[in-house]
Amino acid sequence: MTNHAIPHSFPIPIDPADIDFMGHVNNASYLKWVQEAVLSHWRKLAPADAVASILWVALKHEITYRKPTFLNDEVIATVLLEKVQGARAFYQTIIKRGEDVLAEVKSSWCCIDAETLRPARLASSVIEKFFPHAAGK
Repeated sequence: MTNHAIPHSFPIPIDPADIDFMGHVNNASYLKWVQEAVLSHWRKLAPADAVASILWVALKHEITYRKPTFLNDEVIATVLLEKVQGARAFYQTIIKRGEDVLAEVKSSWCCIDAETLRPARLASSVIEKFFPHAAGK
């Protein structure tokens, strides 16, 4: 399934508040960016009824910082859903400035039913929106 996932590009606006005392983006800002990028990916590809009925909670982020990011950099996060297991989704997000990789993030998320606030499995028809070529297998 993972070979056929649709990548999602998310431009990252860098705010002056993201800049720390050393003159580059504070490490905590990367978490905010990953959350925004993953949720943007979900809203773009998931059906409207799923977007309305499912919430996402981050369970784990593992960030590898490669290069510093500065205020006027043009930065793109590329999000890839690696797999879905039960109520959990595993993402990889690569944050780049041009060809330079600034950070690589592995994250896991839990799918939550918006009404019950309990973990919920995604319907296979929803998962197929993220892995369209795998549907024919």
